[in-house]
Amino acid sequence: MDRSTLLSYLANYPQRGEEIAFVHRRGLRTTRWSYARIASAAYATARELERRGICKGERILLHGGNCAEWVAAFWGCLLRGCVVVPLDRESTEDFVRRVHEQTAARLMFTDAAARARSPASIPLLPLEELEAAIAAHSDAPYTGTEIAEDDAVEIIYTSGTTAEPKGVVLTHRNLLANLIPLEEEIEKYLVWERLVHPVRFLNLVPLSHVFGQFMGVFVPQLLAGEVHFLESLNPAEIARNVRRERISVIVIVPRLLDSLREWVERDYAAHGRLEELERRLASPERAGYSYKHSWVCRELLRWWTFRRVHARFGFKLWVFISGGATLDERTETFWRRLGFPVLQGYGMTETASLISVNHPFKMSRGSVGKVMPGYELKVDESGEILLRGASVSPGYWKGEGVEPHAGGWLRTGDIAERDAEGNLFFKGRKKDMIVTGAGLNIHPEDLEAALNRLPEVRRSCVIGIEGAQGPEPLAVLILDADADAEVAINRANADLAPHQRIRRHFVWSGDDFPRTPTQKVIKREVIAKVHAELRSGDSTAATRDASASAGSGAATHARSLAALLAASISSLLRRLNSETPVQLDPAANLTTDLKLDSLGRVELLSALEDHYGVEIDEAAFTQASTLHDVERVLHGELEEQAAPYPYPKWSSRFPVTWIRTLLHHLVITPITLWMSRMTVEGREHLEGIRGPFLFFANHITYADHALILVALPERLRRRLGVAMEGEVLRDWLYPPPGTRWLTRLRWLAEYYLVITFFHVFPLPKRSGFRRAFAYAGERVDAGDSILIFPEGERRPRGVMDMGEFKTGAGLLAKRLDVPVIPVKLEGLYELRRDRVYFPAPGVVKVKFGAPVLFSPGMEPAEIAREMEQLLEG
Repeated sequence: MDRSTLLSYLANYPQRGEEIAFVHRRGLRTTRWSYARIASAAYATARELERRGICKGERILLHGGNCAEWVAAFWGCLLRGCVVVPLDRESTEDFVRRVHEQTAARLMFTDAAARARSPASIPLLPLEELEAAIAAHSDAPYTGTEIAEDDAVEIIYTSGTTAEPKGVVLTHRNLLANLIPLEEEIEKYLVWERLVHPVRFLNLVPLSHVFGQFMGVFVPQLLAGEVHFLESLNPAEIARNVRRERISVIVIVPRLLDSLREWVERDYAAHGRLEELERRLASPERAGYSYKHSWVCRELLRWWTFRRVHARFGFKLWVFISGGATLDERTETFWRRLGFPVLQGYGMTETASLISVNHPFKMSRGSVGKVMPGYELKVDESGEILLRGASVSPGYWKGEGVEPHAGGWLRTGDIAERDAEGNLFFKGRKKDMIVTGAGLNIHPEDLEAALNRLPEVRRSCVIGIEGAQGPEPLAVLILDADADAEVAINRANADLAPHQRIRRHFVWSGDDFPRTPTQKVIKREVIAKVHAELRSGDSTAATRDASASAGSGAATHARSLAALLAASISSLLRRLNSETPVQLDPAANLTTDLKLDSLGRVELLSALEDHYGVEIDEAAFTQASTLHDVERVLHGELEEQAAPYPYPKWSSRFPVTWIRTLLHHLVITPITLWMSRMTVEGREHLEGIRGPFLFFANHITYADHALILVALPERLRRRLGVAMEGEVLRDWLYPPPGTRWLTRLRWLAEYYLVITFFHVFPLPKRSGFRRAFAYAGERVDAGDSILIFPEGERRPRGVMDMGEFKTGAGLLAKRLDVPVIPVKLEGLYELRRDRVYFPAPGVVKVKFGAPVLFSPGMEPAEIAREMEQLLEG
């Protein structure tokens, strides 16, 4: 096939039909896009751009998180000949404004998270509403624009925090120069790929980065593979997603791979087996295998020795692909010894991502692989990489071209070494290299590797600083709470050459260093902060003991934690429009002082988990009453040993589903109709609709769900899950200590009967909301509708009106993103008050309203109020 432009790959998409191309977890739902759907959306997007009068060569901003709509918009822009300007989702408002002014962009595709930072002067097209916006256009192949291989594809901005943004222009020729060699190599193995098809990739790198595009858009389609996107970067959630979706390849940045390593170590520590893990990792013989074994035998023994870790990832995970920054040697060794290869590559935005890459079956440890075909690469006398080839960008936007060296060589600014086999070993940035007063070169990466091997060093960053004898290295450290900086430095120096040894250090007063979207440390910001700290205090403090200037490791961690709590809660309170406290102190009560309800606690918990990359016990977090308690939960000092809420999978499977249908016809429906003599109104709203939906109703009696089930059409009744008070279900299955055995038997029978008859699931009042919401999302993904009672409890006898709807109902509706249908029960208030059990015909009414889909921009509290009004109307 002719590969003159990237669009030749898009032409393959319709041929793959309904094969899944992209899977995205948005809210509680999992959205799956086929190759044909992506192509259709891309063709229609190109026609939408044409309708708006946007022509070839004009710029389009693409500002949002990873999702299938992002990919469809990207291909649509290429079809129209527009130049894509991808921006990281977390880009600041000022940065977005300056890029817009520099590119004179005509349109911005954006998502809800980035929309607030969009310039007011540019038209917006929300990614969440892309399909609705292009629905009127034909999805036939679009051929309205002639595209050439030297036409610009995109402008990728790589800087701009301290100066004007600098955008690298990449053309079809640049990207194809790297993609075609990969395609040719992959084709050799496609016959074997059929045995494991489809290969599933979990891409955790932003698509705004060219490495993220290669591994999230271009390379997987060479295998007709699936690409999965995940909004949460919490290690526990990543592992759950890998296991649930049977992921084979994780595309990741080094910092996140570090977080996954730490998560595995914490998991072993929680079971008292961390020392055992460290012993086995330190020596192959202690792990039960030896390098004397054959490769196959060695890998099988590794798999068996560390089967606990492989089980957490679902046994299907093969490999990590790391890029975007330098991978720490300790982390690579950790995963390799567990039995997970780590592939690394080297590249720059100016070279369309790839310069060298490790072959998956011919890896060289510690290297970034061999140079890609089509490149000429040499290392000059200073160690700097010089490069030329078809993938080198034609220049920066506005004509600020890449400055070539004599003979057309591009100076990369990177330092590396090559071995006899041609493998490239990255040493770092030339501008970061420290040249001592004696003329000796020190590569910061070598010192950082020695420091990061120490278990008490959580993060390190080495910078150059002026000393008495000229430039010398200064180690900036993030330590465990009880670590001693002097001891750590001495241990690291034992592994370093005399001229490399560290004499000055500084303890960083934060949980992490400032980083780019691909998690590279922004050293200029580190240098600025260190210099500012040293100028404001005793400049000799960093010479012997950094704790004197930056605080001890424990104090630093405490300050970091306190600052994080304050920032997270302040942000949360502003978002919920609650009263912001004047001052946050450790004794502040979460409920009375900070006005956090149960939903607010869940959002705070999620914010802390995402920041720290840890999994917090939700039951323990529920018991926290003050900020100090929250800190204790984060340290694992406050635990709750409550029984788990039951989420039985058997209730949705054969033969239980058949038994339930039979029982409804033979038992539930006859008894309910005989006792209630109810009438049903609004059935016309349910005609011709299939769901899934979120039904919500007022709650008066124990029989409410039975009335609604009988009133529903058979096609909706069979696929309905009913939310029930979680604490009741849990106590039925796991009775509290001291419960009499007869009561235990009765409760157990009630548990199995209510689940079998009514397909209920727990929706707790106090803790466990996230798991309940996730379960609801799983059921909706499976095609089931959900019934909830937003009041949260039955109304007391004699009360004649509805209670206030809980905000959690609005959050569930927002995250499920399905139409909601109000169900109003009438006549039951009076019957319950008067203790009437057999009403006259027509007294009890079940009224269905029309389906309503709320706007994605609505807040949970606003949705809850709207739901309440729908039911009252």
